[in-house]
Amino acid sequence: MSKLPAATVNDITRAKQQYVLGFGLSLVTTLTAYLLVVHQVFEGWNLAYAIVGLALAQVIIQLLCFLHVGHEREPRWNLLLLDFTLIVVVIVVIGTLWIMNHLNYHMSPQDTNNYLVKDEGFQSR
Repeated sequence: MSKLPAATVNDITRAKQQYVLGFGLSLVTTLTAYLLVVHQVFEGWNLAYAIVGLALAQVIIQLLCFLHVGHEREPRWNLLLLDFTLIVVVIVVIGTLWIMNHLNYHMSPQDTNNYLVKDEGFQSR
């Protein structure tokens, strides 16, 4: 049996450390988001902003620690794939939020009347 070269052993050790660090940071961000919701630290939009911020931190952790973005020899192709993925995610998230926001308007005739009178200032005849 031949032993692995020292450079390979160092690379394996560094990769393991990076995976353990990424796993730990992922757990911290996930548990932080959970605890913010359970203990009602923030309310309304402040809670949403905190969760979105933690989600973005989680994405960065995943990209750096597990997908090794930026460590490859030719990062151009990975950057193009990442850009396309981000565009699709942004379209899906914005579309979902837009649809959910407008579902309130189209719920039922009584809800629509209440919405028009209360929020739009429109009185039906």
